[in-house]
Amino acid sequence: MSTQDKPPVLVSGGSSGLGAAVVAALHEAGTPAVVLDKQSPTGPATDFRLTDVSDSAATEEAVRSLADEHGLSGVVTAAGIDSCGPVTEVSTSDWERVVRVNLMGTAAVVRAAVPYLERARGRVVTVASTLGLRPAGDATAYCAAKFGVVGFTRALAVELAGRVGVTLLVPGGMRTAFFDGRAEQYLPPDRDKLNPPEHVAANIVHVLRQPPGCEVRELVVCHESEPSWP
Repeated sequence: MSTQDKPPVLVSGGSSGLGAAVVAALHEAGTPAVVLDKQSPTGPATDFRLTDVSDSAATEEAVRSLADEHGLSGVVTAAGIDSCGPVTEVSTSDWERVVRVNLMGTAAVVRAAVPYLERARGRVVTVASTLGLRPAGDATAYCAAKFGVVGFTRALAVELAGRVGVTLLVPGGMRTAFFDGRAEQYLPPDRDKLNPPEHVAANIVHVLRQPPGCEVRELVVCHESEPSWP
């Protein structure tokens, strides 16, 4: 079967970082990908919608547009941002945007995709973080959002059991632009002790290729020296 014959996997945040690595890994594995992002993908995406996932209504519309045109075999919610700082110093708009992108954006993508995934017996992979299991100071918005993704995904797995596969990915730090522009105290002390996003993407593709009935419910992928795990 050619890549054109397979329903694609939708990747939110698929134009950079982990999302772009997932698109590339899917292409290498013979599976097409469609992308939601605020910027156009440079990788081998089949189709794209310019979308700010902090806008739930626009996100759901974009998901339905892509799914109506191409179908869907899977979803990976890789869009994510952070705004570091003491809880009293991060602006209200920045704090709430972190929650909207990471948590509400994840929910919007999944909610719109579920009817299409049910038809294909497809799979959802949500992207949480080790900081969705273990909190850190000066990261209240990010932790709140990622803890929310953990709870959302675990509840989703119960709700969709036998209809749609659901996997919670818990990645540690990665060598992406996620850390660009941060104050010095919020930068990783050693970027060599972060996983390349391609390594994490390979695990996502492995999960997406599992047959119906075989569930990888939760998956932690981090560098061997990851400080935020366990």
